[in-house]
Amino acid sequence: MEFKKVSRVYRNGDHEQWALNHVDLSLEEGRFIVILGPSGAGKSTMLNLLGGLDSPTEGTILVDGKDISTLSDNELADYRAATVGFVFQSYNLIPTLTVQENVALVKEIAPDPLSSHAMIDAVGLTDHVHNFPSELSGGEQQRVSIARALAKNPKILLCDEPTGALDSETGVMVLRLLLSMAREMGKTIIIVTHNQQIAKMADTVVRVKNGKIVSCEDQEDPLTVEEVEW
Repeated sequence: MEFKKVSRVYRNGDHEQWALNHVDLSLEEGRFIVILGPSGAGKSTMLNLLGGLDSPTEGTILVDGKDISTLSDNELADYRAATVGFVFQSYNLIPTLTVQENVALVKEIAPDPLSSHAMIDAVGLTDHVHNFPSELSGGEQQRVSIARALAKNPKILLCDEPTGALDSETGVMVLRLLLSMAREMGKTIIIVTHNQQIAKMADTVVRVKNGKIVSCEDQEDPLTVEEVEW
């Protein structure tokens, strides 16, 4: 994945807000990547651009050598279906579907989905497969959204504060699962977070401030989940 002179400008009348300002960034596949920065730094904008949910005002975004910033709406839909998974701060669950049905939905769009039952079990919600979102806590709903994203079996998983609604024990369980997706299955996991502890486990740490990359550093010996002091 590569950003080349990427800018995203939001305009409101004569006012311009530069969410990203001529960003250059190169990220390797199959790595656990953490993007750190204060609120409003441009972290979520980077995720939205990588995920094909938004388009840059300027610049080029390459994924596997393909410039996704030039794709049509239909091509972007195919890209999102086949390549990218999302975990947002808002859970985006369908209220009229059970946990099982919400996760199994990805079979309709993903070319090579994983077992929905296995992913629900992996996030510790086997006892809730027949519950509706309204019957779950916020943390449980977040775990459903994570199970759904993983069941899609994406090459790239984009996570915006994925453990923000979780207690520390459940957050550690989810992080262990995300790490295993990168280490054992070769998935590219990109996490936007304020949590400096999560960054200690990353292969690559990107620091963003005021719409610009402050640093992008590889860590030779990232910590395991068990080694981090939570």
